[in-house]
Amino acid sequence: MSPKAVNRIIKASRNEKDIEDQREKVNLTARSNNDLVPNAGKVYLDTAQSWGKGLVADVKRTVGTHWVEEMTNFNQKTISVSLLMFITVIAPTLTFGAVYGTSTGFNIGAVETILATAWAGIFFSIFSGMPMVIVGSTGPVLIMTTVIYDMSNSMDVPFLPFYAWVSVWTFVYTTVTAFFDLTRFVKLATRFTDDIFALLIVSIFILNAIGSPFGQGGLLRYLDPSHISHGDYEEELGLEYNYLKTAILSILIGLATTATIFFLRGLKTSPYFCNQTARDSCNDFSVTLAVALWAVLKHIAFPTVEMEELNVPDAFAPTFTCCTADCTTYWPDDCSEVVDSVGTRNWFADLSDLNGKDYAIAIAAGPALLSFILFYLDNGITWHLIYSPRNKLQHGDSYNWDLFLNGFCNLINGLLGLPWLVATTVPCIVHLNNLTEKDKDGNVLSVQETRLTGLISHLLVGLSLLFLPVMKLIPMPVLLGVFLFMGLSSITRIDFWNRFLLFFQQPSLYQKEPFTEYMKARRYHMYTVFQILFFAGVFVVQNTKAIAIVFPFMTLMCIPGRLWLLPKIFEGWELLLLDGEEDEIQEWIDEKERITTERTVADMDPMNAAISVDDGSDNESSQ
Repeated sequence: MSPKAVNRIIKASRNEKDIEDQREKVNLTARSNNDLVPNAGKVYLDTAQSWGKGLVADVKRTVGTHWVEEMTNFNQKTISVSLLMFITVIAPTLTFGAVYGTSTGFNIGAVETILATAWAGIFFSIFSGMPMVIVGSTGPVLIMTTVIYDMSNSMDVPFLPFYAWVSVWTFVYTTVTAFFDLTRFVKLATRFTDDIFALLIVSIFILNAIGSPFGQGGLLRYLDPSHISHGDYEEELGLEYNYLKTAILSILIGLATTATIFFLRGLKTSPYFCNQTARDSCNDFSVTLAVALWAVLKHIAFPTVEMEELNVPDAFAPTFTCCTADCTTYWPDDCSEVVDSVGTRNWFADLSDLNGKDYAIAIAAGPALLSFILFYLDNGITWHLIYSPRNKLQHGDSYNWDLFLNGFCNLINGLLGLPWLVATTVPCIVHLNNLTEKDKDGNVLSVQETRLTGLISHLLVGLSLLFLPVMKLIPMPVLLGVFLFMGLSSITRIDFWNRFLLFFQQPSLYQKEPFTEYMKARRYHMYTVFQILFFAGVFVVQNTKAIAIVFPFMTLMCIPGRLWLLPKIFEGWELLLLDGEEDEIQEWIDEKERITTERTVADMDPMNAAISVDDGSDNESSQ
């Protein structure tokens, strides 16, 4: 066969291959980014488990499987994190106790808040399915309690019995919700909602530590001569008191406490000290050491400078002291002419003492419904944030079981005249962060899922009732420094915040993330703007007293905003990269890389290269 005949045969086979390659290229090109992963960016509701099966499944998956391990994994970190959580919990507990006193006519005060936090924290540590969660007082629940107090006064019904009936109804609602697996709806929240809620709570901690424009607390507030702490000392010391000296020293000690904690935590990855065990100890006990150091330095180096102390009660007894034997008026505010009180209120609320207005039992169902929604949202969003797959917790969640337990605890608290408690976001984040082991790049390696840290820390909260005067030795600025550390250390874990910072960074130096690699900058900046708008709405409502009660509902509106509004503006694959879980994002990236590789191989077309060489040879020979 002649060379020309061979060349014609090769060219014919090449044409057939070209057609096949072109078809393959069309198929590869036709696969858009949305097609790489089925239903990219969509959020689905879990299948319901009816008639209590969700409750049973929760218990089996968590308490029934991991309880023994979580109660026996004691180590050095257990001690350090327990001390940290005690400090983290006790200060806001006492602060909320003081506010509860003025908001409820002293029916609930600091002692009641400490007692509720201690027993409920111990109970949850032992029986809950999600032991990484820390329960405590929150602002929205305080506002709801104040509304109930005002409502009881307007009906001329004693507050504590009415509050107890509201607690009974709330327990009914939480039980029904848990029994029918209605907690699955809160799992519709994604990182979009989680990050907004987390940044809101973290920003409150930071603002309250530095000096919030919406309140009286914070280090910079000491520069105000009308600050409440200055008034107490001016009344006691007169002209000898120098408020400016106290203010400057308070600010310095508060900021020094924060700086000391960060310094000690930084030693973990430094070359200092003789071995890694010593460096790990400095990291683990950083908060405890910083608090002890600056509290001691204040009393030794500046004993004559007055400084705000923790507002702790003098003894363990109900806050409400009685003017008369029927205990309907508060001593001394309601009876200044009476020399001494005749005792304190009973610990148990009398459910029948409704001033003859038994219809108040039915009316209590109304505020109970609002309280239940508050419990549902406050708990659910925090649970979803902490038990997100990206935190790599291995022991599972138990939304139904823990909601039932929360309703039960708040029922007992209501009957005893104690404040309601829910999951507290920042203490939960601090708890999780300090039980997590990470590599030098910040990637999660493992988490010590234990019940012991919550158990020990809340036991210490309970024991603090026995040595309340000792708590006054810790200056308030030191604790504000701890709060500032808690906020600053938590904010770096929030994706929303990290994307917000991109507005102020050079694009070529952006940290490498999936969305920066595959999306246009204007698209993910637009997504961040939407989050800012939702955050601003929630923030304004939360800090406006007249409408602050609807704060959880504003947070809830973030969920339909993500489910129905954002998909009309962003492609599914874009929402996946910005709002999806790590395994989903990695699946999309792997498929994207595979398709890109196949396109590259198809474009190379080595057969064409070989034929062009043969054609050149033939042409030369024919010439």
